[in-house]
Amino acid sequence: MAKIILTTEVTGLGAAGDVVEVKNGYARNYLFPRGFATPWTRGGEKQIESIKAARAAREVASLEDAQALAHKLTSATVTIPVKAGAEGRLFGTVRAEDVADAVEAAGLGSVDKRKVELNQHIKTTGVYQASVRLHEDVNANVEFEVVPA
Repeated sequence: MAKIILTTEVTGLGAAGDVVEVKNGYARNYLFPRGFATPWTRGGEKQIESIKAARAAREVASLEDAQALAHKLTSATVTIPVKAGAEGRLFGTVRAEDVADAVEAAGLGSVDKRKVELNQHIKTTGVYQASVRLHEDVNANVEFEVVPA
């Protein structure tokens, strides 16, 4: 088992700044190469406070604000225009960043792309849903429509 410090939020493992233990291969082959974690050291403990401070700056300020934003997101449908060929097949795929940008363009608020989780690979036009973690206790489902540009 390897003791690591998460630098970004990893679903099912923890949030940025958390110290967790994972299997050596998972850390060495997945978390470290993608920049999701760093090895835990006594000197690395000093990084935890700066990581947590950066995470706090990105998070929605309070639970009430997160609940209000969640209500706005669940009650609206966002449109994402993409390049598509005949029969609605996309040239590429829709990413979490595209959903976050579309939410902001629709005037619903600012959403961190790292907090958006797509349930599937989106390769055709249509209506889909994504989950957004706004706060520790608040998740919102965003409905979005992929349309040809």
